[in-house]
Amino acid sequence: MLSETLVSDVLRRARLGGADFAELYVERWKRRNLRMLSGEVKEATSGLEYGAGLRLFYGTEVVYAYTNDLSPESLLEVTETLVKLKGQAGQVDSRGEGGLDFRKQAARGLHAPEVPLSARDRRYRVERLLEAEAAARVAPEVKQVQTQLLEWDQEVLVATSEGKWVEDRRVRTRYVVTAIAQNETGMQTGTFGPGLSVGLELFDRYPPSEIGRKAGEQAMTNLRAKPAPAGTMPVVIGNAFGGVIFHEALGHLLETTSVAKKASVLSDKLGEKVASDCVTYIDDGTTPHGWGSSEFDDEGMETARTVLIENGVLKSYMVDKMGAMKTGYAPTGSGRRQDYTYAPTSRMRNTFIAPGDTPIEKLFEGIEYGLYAKDMGGGQVKPGSGEYNFGVKEAYIIRNGRIEEPVRGAMLVGKGPDSIAKIVAVSSDLETSPGMCGSLSGSIPTEVGQPHLLISEIVVGGQA
Repeated sequence: MLSETLVSDVLRRARLGGADFAELYVERWKRRNLRMLSGEVKEATSGLEYGAGLRLFYGTEVVYAYTNDLSPESLLEVTETLVKLKGQAGQVDSRGEGGLDFRKQAARGLHAPEVPLSARDRRYRVERLLEAEAAARVAPEVKQVQTQLLEWDQEVLVATSEGKWVEDRRVRTRYVVTAIAQNETGMQTGTFGPGLSVGLELFDRYPPSEIGRKAGEQAMTNLRAKPAPAGTMPVVIGNAFGGVIFHEALGHLLETTSVAKKASVLSDKLGEKVASDCVTYIDDGTTPHGWGSSEFDDEGMETARTVLIENGVLKSYMVDKMGAMKTGYAPTGSGRRQDYTYAPTSRMRNTFIAPGDTPIEKLFEGIEYGLYAKDMGGGQVKPGSGEYNFGVKEAYIIRNGRIEEPVRGAMLVGKGPDSIAKIVAVSSDLETSPGMCGSLSGSIPTEVGQPHLLISEIVVGGQA
């Protein structure tokens, strides 16, 4: 994307201007969005982003700037502007003599698509979304269906004053089906949205007829459901997107973004028991074709599989370059950013609770009265403490060990570190689900997951 000479000149100018370390991040990002409502195309857009961000370290102080003008004049002007912020512009060597000896690494294509985005036309895409819509109309009460297809093709270059030169290409595809059911009692929705680091083979992995049907059936289940009860009770949480609770209420507490500032209740607890024995919690940037996977992070480090909690014991945090400098922990390839307009921070990639050995039916045995939170929705979390409240998209009453009538409007309320300590059994049916996670370095694709699991007690908010 940029010549080696230009990149070298920018980084040398930064170092000669007094920076201890300089990093240049460059990206070219193509995006497409196709949205349909009840069989009609409502939005069909595409765009190209192209820009660079320059980050300079002065000890543990950082200055950052970005530009979408990648001409040599612009990039060098950005460099000198940053150097001036530290009052050392006069030290910049404008002759540009010599150059950096880059150690180049290119992505091996571990997550490369089987069906490139360019291999199919718009008609193919429209037909797949129409197929999903037709399947979502499982009953006359399904009055409206929205389908949406998102496609990303991102090329990234990270180069540093230490001689690192890393290139990565990230292709991601996701489609979402939302069904709206309505009768005299009101209106309810059902939503499913698979996504992976793949091309258009996503439609083969997750057939539109299957995803559409699931969305329609969930909408109809919620339409028939009665208001959820309230109280403290045992809760079985479903797999896949069930992992969003621990992503939000636990995962963020293990990022050095909060750990380094002592803003997390889990700071300085390495080696301590923080969860029940049946819990192993992992953040894995190497998951083949995972929604949050890449071969390198946005600081140019190879991604890795990081065991955060093993059999209840805290083993590691998620560490970026700045987090490593402030805490002394080794980097874990967790530096991520939304795009070139953001500096990277430590972030999750594909985070999940590892499979256990309890059969699913055993999770329900012995529960006289409880809640089965089959599919989770969104919620809110208090940073630092992990206090949360999350809505449940699809829920059922558990009565005498059996899954009984559906209920709607359930809310789970708790505290991440407390809830993970109350997990008493974990099944083996691990599944993951895509989502977007917002934090200091913007909104990024992350994957959450878990098997079915039983929490001995959670506060359930409901209207009944």
